[in-house]
Amino acid sequence: MINLPIRARLTALYFVVLALSFVAFFWVSDVGFRRSIEATADNASRTNLETIQRLLASNSLRGETKVRKELSELAELWANGALFEVSGENGNWIYRSPQFLQTHGPLPQVSAGVVSFVTTNLDSSQYRIAVQRVSAGNEVYEIHAAVPTEPFDQALDHFRLIETEILPLLVLLASLLGYWLSGRSLAPVNRIIETAGRIGAQNLSSRLEMPKAYDELRRLTETLNAMLARIEASFKSITQFTADASHDLRTPVAVIRATAEITLRKPRGQEEYRRALSTILETSVDTSELLENLLMLARADAGAAGMEMRTLDLGAHVQKARERAALLGLEKALDVTATTPREPVWVKADAIAIDRLLLILLDNAVKYSPSGGRCEIALSQSETHAEITVRDSGEGIPESELKNIFDRFYRVDRVRSRNTGGAGLGLAIARWIAEMHGGTIAAESKLGAGSEFQIKLPAGAFGTLGN
Repeated sequence: MINLPIRARLTALYFVVLALSFVAFFWVSDVGFRRSIEATADNASRTNLETIQRLLASNSLRGETKVRKELSELAELWANGALFEVSGENGNWIYRSPQFLQTHGPLPQVSAGVVSFVTTNLDSSQYRIAVQRVSAGNEVYEIHAAVPTEPFDQALDHFRLIETEILPLLVLLASLLGYWLSGRSLAPVNRIIETAGRIGAQNLSSRLEMPKAYDELRRLTETLNAMLARIEASFKSITQFTADASHDLRTPVAVIRATAEITLRKPRGQEEYRRALSTILETSVDTSELLENLLMLARADAGAAGMEMRTLDLGAHVQKARERAALLGLEKALDVTATTPREPVWVKADAIAIDRLLLILLDNAVKYSPSGGRCEIALSQSETHAEITVRDSGEGIPESELKNIFDRFYRVDRVRSRNTGGAGLGLAIARWIAEMHGGTIAAESKLGAGSEFQIKLPAGAFGTLGN
């Protein structure tokens, strides 16, 4: 059953439910029919009892002979198959319909005024008999009034015959209809499957046809289309990442190879060899840094970053980052300052990752600040978050570029980037580190007035001394 198609399972379930429903319906109808027959027969028998009781009341004082005569005339008037018998108080029969002379089952003993009903056979036919003891005049009579149930029984048998003939046909026809309806209902699902099966790497921009009805299938289609959009964006990102990585790796490898080939073409002096090896070494260091960044981003995408969160003083790391930035800015005579609160700012964070995040931002600030400029890093703390702000006095970033600067391999000015170094991965790594700590990173800039980067860590990241 589990391996059957949904359409077959729905039809089978529909068949079972429908068959049980029809069986329950016909069973209830059968019970109701039988009870209706009994009620009708009981009412008819009770009416006959009342008729006989009135006759006895009006003739009992006129003698038994007169009563017997009246009862005989009454029996002749009843041509609907009704029977009755009447006995006196001493048990002698005043009148009996011929059928009562046949053997029948025992009749219940009743008290005066109580009516009891029983079903039994008289003359090979089934009757519903009402039994009652009544007082008329000075006499006590026991009356047995019988009504035939054969016509009702025949109707019930006919109804049951119809049940056995119609029920399987109804279930079969309804199941076929259910199979057709389930096919119609699942047709949009089949179209979704066919369309999804045609979508591949070459046509990820294709989308599933949206159903007109606002139902579960429409929500499924919307969800799948949203998923396809995310897959397309990820695929484009990976493709762009691969292309950019190939491009940025090709250049340093070409430099290393060209330098080595040119140097080996003819004998050279010691100084020339030293310059060539120095060029190769510098290019190798840049290449190693690029590869390290690529590996870090790859591990981040795979969810294998392995950060070790511990309680640390964020202010101490800010001061350490300022010292390293000051060394980087010596050649440009940059003024590198740091502002931190007097009290330690305890946070839960990975020390190596925080140092790298701060160094990325300060390294960019040093690179793009003019000689004699300034770089500033400020740390502040509120009830809801800690904020690190890094400002520089560089050329600034065009407003149209701000939304892209955290993308991988994105560089605002590729010519300037080649002169200052870097592959456009630093800010992408910075954003990832901030997000891994549950924080955010944002940038503000104005051309000619420098740039400002803000890092915010949520209040949940704070620890207390001794944690």
